[in-house]
Amino acid sequence: MHDDLDAVFRALADPTRRAVLDALFERDGQTVTALCERFPAMTRFGVMKHLDVLEQANLVTTRREGRTKLHFLNPVPIQQLADRWIGKYAQPFTRALVDLKADLESPTPERNHA
Repeated sequence: MHDDLDAVFRALADPTRRAVLDALFERDGQTVTALCERFPAMTRFGVMKHLDVLEQANLVTTRREGRTKLHFLNPVPIQQLADRWIGKYAQPFTRALVDLKADLESPTPERNHA
């Protein structure tokens, strides 16, 4: 599991790869050609290298339709990363904020008389 998360962290560390994931989030199932159009400053080879890193991290899956290869976003590794790293550290703070919100919103005798 740690090796898988390491690959996800490495893949997400690059802003271009995050932009590719954003592009797939906006319109899933794109070809390399369609993705190249979204990144005109990058060569086709560069886009393919980024897609390869994303595939290795299981953030992108592919499916062949005839001679066309479509790329799809796989959000599962991002959720696993969030569950493992963000969730466990944020949970105590978010729990305290939810409790504080509930306390502030609940009617109390002092607030009703003020």
